[in-house]
Amino acid sequence: MAAAAKDLAASYIDSEREKLKDLSLALWNNPEVGFEEHKAHQTVTDFFEERGFTVQREYRLPTAFRAEFTNGAGPNICIICEYDALPEIGHACGHNLICEAGVAASIAVKAALAANLITGKVTVLGTPAEEGGGGKIDLINHGAFNDVDAAMMVHPYAFDRMYQVYLAIQELTVTYRGKSAHAAAAPWDGRNALDAAVACYNNMSLLRQQMKPTCRIHAIISKGGVKPNIIPDETKLEIYIRAPNQTELILLQQRVEHCIVGAGKATGCETNFVYEPKGYASVNHNRTMGGLYQKYAEEQGINFIEPLEKLPGGSTDMGNVSQVVPSIHPTFYIGIDAQIHTVAFRDHAAGDEAQTYTIKAAKSMAFSTIDLLSQPQLMAAVKEEFTRSTQVVPVE
Repeated sequence: MAAAAKDLAASYIDSEREKLKDLSLALWNNPEVGFEEHKAHQTVTDFFEERGFTVQREYRLPTAFRAEFTNGAGPNICIICEYDALPEIGHACGHNLICEAGVAASIAVKAALAANLITGKVTVLGTPAEEGGGGKIDLINHGAFNDVDAAMMVHPYAFDRMYQVYLAIQELTVTYRGKSAHAAAAPWDGRNALDAAVACYNNMSLLRQQMKPTCRIHAIISKGGVKPNIIPDETKLEIYIRAPNQTELILLQQRVEHCIVGAGKATGCETNFVYEPKGYASVNHNRTMGGLYQKYAEEQGINFIEPLEKLPGGSTDMGNVSQVVPSIHPTFYIGIDAQIHTVAFRDHAAGDEAQTYTIKAAKSMAFSTIDLLSQPQLMAAVKEEFTRSTQVVPVE
């Protein structure tokens, strides 16, 4: 029955290819930033309703949705769609393709369920604001994943990689307050908040020598003063701290805090720092699920690149999902070596070549979902691995 389900899933995706492409281009041509994806929300939920899903619009968040289809008892597999764009540069992260792949995989699994070839449930979650807003974190906090057995999504990239390293990230804003004075006539009357910001930046630069190669710190001085002849009385820094796991992230945060506080003391400035409340966790890849996806992708001619040195990439709120349910987040090549968040990648994400690879990624997700729904022992292995992988490991 599983083989017949996969045959049906593949043929169903093929039959919908033009409409899936139209869906992707509708998103690409109307880019919307996080929590403002109103057109995308309407377009995608209409697509699911037209194909027989039970759809909850504005699910927990104004631009999130939940679409479901059930046939009998069995696991609940969640396929995730992202559709937010970047400011100014549009869909340079290819979220239109993420959404297309998720939609394609979901309607394919639904076709197999409707034909009674498999039993269980497919849930599609439309998750807004991955680019900095943490929409998935809000959905986790609202209980959206409480009944989910496993989750998956794919991300377009410059290469195919099953286990891309995604770091945990914590953002914070630092404010220094000093005392203004005339920079030439009476500088001794001032307390230079820009000196504090520069000292903080330099402190973190010195810290990098003692950081692990898998950790990252990035910072900018977002407010540096008004005019050169006025001693700045207030400055701000925006800082990102990244590490491979939450334990290492907390340790690195503590060291960054020393850099921040020390700079304020050295310059006589008042120091305040505030953490962004929705930090992104590192991605916990479930290798049992990953093995399924990789097998089906390779059967379609995909070659995965897994370098010996696991250098980190960016961060994603899919990491938070992977800490609460077994998850995968593979990347897929779309026919161009350009990196994400570039104009070249954005333009290629609207082309025909990207469509070929997106459909292969969608089929790989669909086939993996069918296996999870039809093989109880496989689902048990996924959950057992998840339990082991989420145990706290001491930092060496």
